[in-house]
Amino acid sequence: MAEEKTTAPAEEVTEAKQETKVEAPAQDPKEFLESFDWEKYEQGIERVEDSKLKEFETLVAENFVDTADEEVVEGTVVYLTDREAIIDINAKSEGVISLNEFRYNPDLKVGDKVEVLIDIREDKSGQLVLSHRKARTIMAWDRVNAAHDKEEVVTGFVKCRTKGGMIVDVFGIEAFLPGSQIDVKPIRDYDQYVGKTMEFKVVKINHEFKNVVVSHKALIEADIEEQKKEIISQLEKGQVLEGVVKNITSYGVFIDLGGVDGLVHITDLSWSRINHPNEVVELDQKLNVVILDFDDNKSRIQLGLKQLSKHPWDALSEEIKIGDKVKGKVVVIADYGAFIEVAEGVEGLIHVSEMSWSTHLRSAQDFVKVGDAVEAVVLTLDREDRKMSLGIKQLTPDPWTDITTKYPVGSRHKGIVRNFTNFGVFVELEEGIDGLIYISDLSWTKKVKHPSEFVTVGDTLEVEVLELDVDGRKLSLGHKQTTENPWDKYEKEFALGTVHKAAITEIVDKGATIDFNDDITAFVPQRHLEKEDGKKLGKGEEAEFKIIEFNKEFKRVVASHTAIFREEEQRNVRAAAKKAKASADEAKPTLGDANEKLQALKDKMEADSKKK
Repeated sequence: MAEEKTTAPAEEVTEAKQETKVEAPAQDPKEFLESFDWEKYEQGIERVEDSKLKEFETLVAENFVDTADEEVVEGTVVYLTDREAIIDINAKSEGVISLNEFRYNPDLKVGDKVEVLIDIREDKSGQLVLSHRKARTIMAWDRVNAAHDKEEVVTGFVKCRTKGGMIVDVFGIEAFLPGSQIDVKPIRDYDQYVGKTMEFKVVKINHEFKNVVVSHKALIEADIEEQKKEIISQLEKGQVLEGVVKNITSYGVFIDLGGVDGLVHITDLSWSRINHPNEVVELDQKLNVVILDFDDNKSRIQLGLKQLSKHPWDALSEEIKIGDKVKGKVVVIADYGAFIEVAEGVEGLIHVSEMSWSTHLRSAQDFVKVGDAVEAVVLTLDREDRKMSLGIKQLTPDPWTDITTKYPVGSRHKGIVRNFTNFGVFVELEEGIDGLIYISDLSWTKKVKHPSEFVTVGDTLEVEVLELDVDGRKLSLGHKQTTENPWDKYEKEFALGTVHKAAITEIVDKGATIDFNDDITAFVPQRHLEKEDGKKLGKGEEAEFKIIEFNKEFKRVVASHTAIFREEEQRNVRAAAKKAKASADEAKPTLGDANEKLQALKDKMEADSKKK
């Protein structure tokens, strides 16, 4: 055996040495540096071959980071604690970074590559301190600009809410995410996105103010646009599609058909009347709708929901017929009547004239209000035109049936004033029985120009039935007839020539008026206001007046103050004339005296004749 070793060819020995040299593992530079005694080397105690030293210096330069340089390097996470991450950057020792700097990346794990900046070469404990945040900040703007220019998708961490949107951490930069750019549909709860990692597109950069705006909506709009084109190309009238309630307004509901929006008008939501669409649908609700119509470019799509169900009139029971009683709910009130929903989507109209037996029409609101449950009688029914008229008053007997018994002519009753007209007052004796009092039948003595001067709506009046028209359903009533006609007794009290004392009540155009009592108002003509001294009576001045006209039929009384003293003057004139006449009569000669004088004259003439 020994001989074989000595006799082995030299070439084989050389090859074996070479193989051994090749197979020998190279020393790890890191291991070399850790075991190498630099102090002995510097003191010259331990010598190292120059070639070997140069080789190791080259290896160290190639494989280890110079911790003196403030540059961003890539490290590997080698260990994680509750608070820190241990990072290997190929330096003499690992570095430490607080986990707070990785809040944007809660899924950080051992083996992940991260960018770091050497913050402190050695702290008090000789530990290498690194910063991931600073490294990200240095690199962030380059990455953001590159992402914006190349329209790349970036990942960001939603940190918090702010006015109008969200704050997102992108590469360590706080970017703004507007609320309108979160999704293609309106977002009502922003808080649901806080703490989430999402993909974004950089849409705007303001280098002057260091502002970055990102959008998540932009990422899905392109896909939606393609989907929208495909959907629009396949749209047909009558097509039924599934959609999601995107928005609710007072006039209708917007439905998302998968990138294409359509509108369901409020009238197409339900066969029944509704006040607001939210009575039928709610946000984010999925439902089927039918395409009713769209414009030429299909940008405005009209949808229907109620059209997917059978028309309620078609489902209305065939047993319902004219004269039947039905129950329903008041859904709409107009001045002319009320609409009653007797079945879902089936309505009937109760005209105001069918709400009461009264011929004096009132507003429908006087009888019912929206939401009332009512019972009515079917008056007309047209299934083809889908119309139905109803009546409420038919549920009670017609009060005019025995009107002649209850309200004969001459009978007296009490009623309530319901309305005025220029010519009279409408008085309700009972529900369905109205009568008219003409203005001339309100008072025996007062001249009423308008009924509002005499009564007010709601007053209770005693009335007497004057006329009754059963066929025309009309009652003529009177109020003054319930009291005695005062003109009968005043005919004697205020007879022609009688004198009464009163004060001037009012001065009018052609004279004045005076009130002798509550019933009698007399008129004094202008020329009969003159006093004895030539002046005229004024308002409020009291004096005596003589009745110079009393007309019971036309209820007219005329009085005069001037006639009082003028009549006295006439009496004085007549007395003076009589006295003067008497005096004249006394001075006039009698016939006997004349005869005596004539006889004396005759005797004298005869005597004179004899003397001659």
